[in-house]
Amino acid sequence: MRLKIRHESHYSYGRPATSAIQILRLTPRSHDGQFVRRWRVEIDADCRLDRDDDAFGNITHAFSVDGPVKKMKVVAEGEIDIADRQGRVIGTLERFPLGIWLRDTPLTRVEPALRDYAWSIAGGEGGDRLATLHALMAAIRRDFTFMVGETTASTTALESFNQKSGVCQDLAHVFIACARSLGIPARYAGGYYLRTDTELQAAGHAWAEAHVNGLGWVGFDPANGVCITDRYARIAIGQDYLDAAPIRGARIGGDDEELMVTVEVKQGREIVEF
Repeated sequence: MRLKIRHESHYSYGRPATSAIQILRLTPRSHDGQFVRRWRVEIDADCRLDRDDDAFGNITHAFSVDGPVKKMKVVAEGEIDIADRQGRVIGTLERFPLGIWLRDTPLTRVEPALRDYAWSIAGGEGGDRLATLHALMAAIRRDFTFMVGETTASTTALESFNQKSGVCQDLAHVFIACARSLGIPARYAGGYYLRTDTELQAAGHAWAEAHVNGLGWVGFDPANGVCITDRYARIAIGQDYLDAAPIRGARIGGDDEELMVTVEVKQGREIVEF
């Protein structure tokens, strides 16, 4: 399937910022099942975009702009051909051993409540890892309410677990923490999802990837209760959201910041098989 994607971030400030610096993770890589036909990242400020790779192999663009900055727009857009690999993530750039994906982070710390929840689903040691991960995804989909506005980018897996609600980022964090508590390497994946009800969205999407012996990495989306398909465009990975955030930065000044994000994901004209 061909996905056409456009992601716009509009910043405005009540009082202009003196300066701003940002790191963008908005550019996908090609791998088996994902081919980037064309992609561009632009900013409407007088600055230079410097492309690089971060530690996880995500493509980044960094820029700094001197003020006064009253308004600023960041745009990422392009076309990606996606093939359904039955949830498997194949041929990706892997820079670390599996052990790093078992580490706690502030957003995915394995607390006793999360460990007990995971073990109640797994039913003890051993068993089929793939079946356990499917059961975990289904349980989170069943037990949690997808709700916008009750969490922030700093909400932890435990906080989401205790309130049994959150957005895709939060459900991915819960899944990751639970999987790691079972000794299963897991990581955060961010990107875009082709919905069936609308082409316009308020943000990108997030899911988790877990490593299954004999299969490799498999994508699990607890927000939708499915493994990833050709509706998912993978942009960045990390141990949690902070490693894969689409935009992170800082500014001096710039009071009363307003941010408006629009994401458009739609199907291209061609159905792609490769």
